[in-house]
Amino acid sequence: MSTQAARSAQLTVHEARQRLEHERGSRLTQLRAIGERAAHGAEELVLAQTAAIHRVLAEISAAEDRLTAGSYGMCQGCDTRIPVERLEILPYVRNCVGCQQRAL
Repeated sequence: MSTQAARSAQLTVHEARQRLEHERGSRLTQLRAIGERAAHGAEELVLAQTAAIHRVLAEISAAEDRLTAGSYGMCQGCDTRIPVERLEILPYVRNCVGCQQRAL
C-alpha cells in the first residue's frame, strides 16, 4: 500500500480530534435538553438517558487519551487497525466490528 493510500485509510489526528469534539458537543447538548425535560417528570427515563450519555462522554475521553498516546484507531481486542469508515461513524469506538460482536 502506498504512503498516500495508507494515509487516506486513516483519520488524521486533527480529523479525529474534530470528530471527538463534535461528539462531545452533541452529547452535552443532549444533556442540557434532558435537564430541561426533567422538570416535566419521566424521572426514570431521564436518569437512563443521562447515564447513557455520561457513558459515551467517558468513551470520548478515553478515545482522546488513546489519540494522545498514539494508539487511537487500533482495536483493543485484536490490535489491528479499525477501519476508517467505522471511526468516522463512531470516533470513540475501541474495537473492530469482529471484536465488538464477540464481546456481546
